[in-house]
Amino acid sequence: MTVSSYTERPIANTGAKADETDALSVPWSRPRPKRGRVSARVVSAVTILAVLAAWALSARLQLVSPVFLPSPAAVWIKFIAVVRDGFVDATLVQHIVASLGRVFAALVAAVIVGVPVGLAIGTSVIGRGIFDPLLEFLRPIPPLAYLPLVIIWFGIGEPSKILVIAIAMLAPVALSTASGVRGVSQERVNAARSLGATRAQVIRHVILPSALPSILTGLRIALGAGWSTLVAAELVAATRGLGFMIQSAAQFLVTDVVVMGILVIAAIAFVLEFIIRRLERALVPWAGRE
Repeated sequence: MTVSSYTERPIANTGAKADETDALSVPWSRPRPKRGRVSARVVSAVTILAVLAAWALSARLQLVSPVFLPSPAAVWIKFIAVVRDGFVDATLVQHIVASLGRVFAALVAAVIVGVPVGLAIGTSVIGRGIFDPLLEFLRPIPPLAYLPLVIIWFGIGEPSKILVIAIAMLAPVALSTASGVRGVSQERVNAARSLGATRAQVIRHVILPSALPSILTGLRIALGAGWSTLVAAELVAATRGLGFMIQSAAQFLVTDVVVMGILVIAAIAFVLEFIIRRLERALVPWAGRE
């Protein structure tokens, strides 16, 4: 009688072979079942709700005095009152419009100056030698350090406030533009030159579109720097603005207005960030897919 080995046994179909393979495989080699992915938005919403719950609980238990930490309900009531009746001779909408006007004026000035400076740094050795040290000198200086000098030179009017915010926005825009220009594919530049494109045409049709994702990223960073500088800029002889409203409320320990103003600034910054992300998807849909 002939006894056949295990490997000589006939296999009826591929299904049986797969069953034997699974039976002989070690436990750690088996594919793990896929777990349901958790959305980042869900995690963010849960985090925000947890922070609000902790804030409301601490106010409810009076772990902190209401003078220093008002409850979410008190902040909401004050928000409605400021929207309806105003605070320091202006409604909340008027404060928001004044602050948005200063931030957007400073952003336009930073783009007008910063994008050409970034192009010069990224495309020219001479431009890099001129502007790079100036930006590196200006970038780490906090706005409050050069605010007195700006007031001495330009007075206490609206231009000085816009200038302080624009200086804070300039470095992110210029450095992001320079980074995007240096990251442009040399093959694209050579292809444009081989087709007879001039230097201006190469910059306009090749370098700027390729650097646009980095420029938009710089705008996002610049807006964050501008909003953080806004409160300092509105310390100088301002009569309207979110920073002015927060500073005025802090002088009289109106903490609910201070917290409300901070939350309004955060909400506006979030909306602007969302708008820029949408613009980035519409203008540069190829970003990150090359």
